[in-house]
Amino acid sequence: MSVESKKTRAGCCSNFKLFLASMAFVFFSKAFGGAYMKSSITQIERRFDIPSSLIGVIDGSFEMGNLLVVAFVSYFGAKLHRPRLIGIGCVIMAAGSFLIALPHFFQGLYKYETSVSHSTDINSTASILPCLSNHSLAVADETPDLEARTACEKAAGSSMWIYVFLGNMLRGIGETPIMPLGVSYLDDFAKEENTPFYLACIHTVGILGPMFGFMLGSLLAKIYVDIGFVDLDSVTINHKDSRWVGAWWLGFIVTGTIILLSSIPFWFLPKSLPKEGQEQSQSKSTELTTVAEQENFLPDENQDHEEKNKPVTFQELAKDFIPSLRRLFKNNVFTLMILTHLVAVNGFIGMITFKPKFMEQIYGQSASKAIFIIGIMNLPAVALGIITGGFVLKRFKLGVIGAARVSIAASFGASCLLFIQIFLHCDTAEVAGLTVSYQGVTQVSYNQQTLLSQCNMGCSCSMKHWDPVCANNGVTYASPCLAGCQTSTGTGRGMMFHNCTCAGEMMTPGMNMSAVLGQCPRRSNCDFMFKIYMTFSVVGSFISACGGTPGYIVLLRSIQPDLKSLALGMQTLIVRTLGGIPPPIYFGALIDQTCLKWGTKNCGGRGACRLYDANKFRMTFLGLITGLYFLSNMLWGGVYRTVVKRQKKLTLRNQAKENGLEGNAVENGHANISIGKNKEDADNESTI
Repeated sequence: MSVESKKTRAGCCSNFKLFLASMAFVFFSKAFGGAYMKSSITQIERRFDIPSSLIGVIDGSFEMGNLLVVAFVSYFGAKLHRPRLIGIGCVIMAAGSFLIALPHFFQGLYKYETSVSHSTDINSTASILPCLSNHSLAVADETPDLEARTACEKAAGSSMWIYVFLGNMLRGIGETPIMPLGVSYLDDFAKEENTPFYLACIHTVGILGPMFGFMLGSLLAKIYVDIGFVDLDSVTINHKDSRWVGAWWLGFIVTGTIILLSSIPFWFLPKSLPKEGQEQSQSKSTELTTVAEQENFLPDENQDHEEKNKPVTFQELAKDFIPSLRRLFKNNVFTLMILTHLVAVNGFIGMITFKPKFMEQIYGQSASKAIFIIGIMNLPAVALGIITGGFVLKRFKLGVIGAARVSIAASFGASCLLFIQIFLHCDTAEVAGLTVSYQGVTQVSYNQQTLLSQCNMGCSCSMKHWDPVCANNGVTYASPCLAGCQTSTGTGRGMMFHNCTCAGEMMTPGMNMSAVLGQCPRRSNCDFMFKIYMTFSVVGSFISACGGTPGYIVLLRSIQPDLKSLALGMQTLIVRTLGGIPPPIYFGALIDQTCLKWGTKNCGGRGACRLYDANKFRMTFLGLITGLYFLSNMLWGGVYRTVVKRQKKLTLRNQAKENGLEGNAVENGHANISIGKNKEDADNESTI
């Protein structure tokens, strides 16, 4: 072997390793940015005072951006320079992240709603009187006219969430080339038996992105949004308060920078590489190879569908687009896999979007702690599950049918554990007038008048504001005024309210009727129930992730090589369009229906929800996810049945070919008729 040949092989090997490392880094970067976006959903909702249904639209804008370009990028990108297209996508993603952070610098300081004026002057001796007997209820709750509200909202920049919407859409556009072009590039030039392991490794490194994304989200959720611009001693709420907004904008600057760095290696990668483990001195203009397993599993197709080595023009590519789509959607395995992934992604997206809020409302965890726990417990379990699924395929040399069995078992096991979680919950938070009456009896129904009682009737309190205080009796009141508190002492977060007449109704005579700022903590048994819930959640995440890589292999091995990029792109298009955009919207709309107490915007009108009906929230959220996962299991059964049926048909065809070579002329004639029929079936089924 010549020195020049050795250098060529070494260069190709180093390029392939560079591509693997670059793919792992870009998977990490995009997952890092995506996870941070998910972890900031609650902070953005509170900062812009918008309902969960609208935050669902903002979250779905990522998929909308993906929808705009995915079909064309997947099809035409396969014929162009794939690594450079991935690099361009990363630059666009970074620009989107920076755009999301932009409103913070144009919007005014965050003003959280409060029912009293808090003094921060330590030397001040003035006592705040929460129960203002001379304050008119009509004045407290009057709604400003339309002109005044419009002017106020314009000054407050309440429509700045549009920048977040557009920035997230840019992120979706930039992320488009990574999956279809990157995975097809890898599968084209990796050894057949190494592809599952490489994919598992890349996804495992990628899963570190969400871990760091959620951990960054948890850290910044504890830092006040206007840090560096306000005196933190003047802030009377802490990170456990439902009105608290963390420094959400800072994380998007960090994630945008990381994504921008990940684009650099792709500008130095070649358009094509030799097949791994093979000497190949000349490069091809199109790098689409057919692996042995695919040759055994896929039906034969006419030579007209085979990839030509001659250069093709843009017009020829465009002309072949519709016929390629027709071949694509005639494939039964592809169609069922799309439906299966579509239903499963609906459940997953809805769950991951609102899981921090679920943990906050059902188990009394702070937003920052909920985000941190997801990042440090659930995501490592997912990473371990992904690498385990790839290892099982490689260790036991499982084919398409074996991979489908692993995916079905993982999906069913995860669904069962998810179903059990419906019955795990803590006692409902005791909030007077909302979840319990002022006499301590569980509240059956709620309306504005239930916030009023004989103990606070003379105070003329506002019923719109949410400024919770925790009394010594362990009950939370919506505001110091509604608790009937007569006087106060202290300043800032250390302020205390005294002579709270409503708290005295549920206490024995002689007890201290005082209250402090913030909601009361949950009962002690809630910590134990939360640990049980997290155990089921982590184990379920691991089992579900074990089916990820096998499911992907079922799809890859069921498609023709020349349509591989288009198939992955169309899968991304359909699943993200119907599985990524609607779930945050309809999950958010259904969750909004369980709200007990809405916040009030500075300009009047309904803001973000402050307190939910825990039982309705739990049944709505987990019930919907469980239903979607069980429907996904049924569809997986259809996929398995179709794969087995196709495998049997191809086995019979191969036997017919062998018999045709060895048999006599009559038998040959019969075999040729059988083969011809199978080819006709193949054209009708046109594999992906």
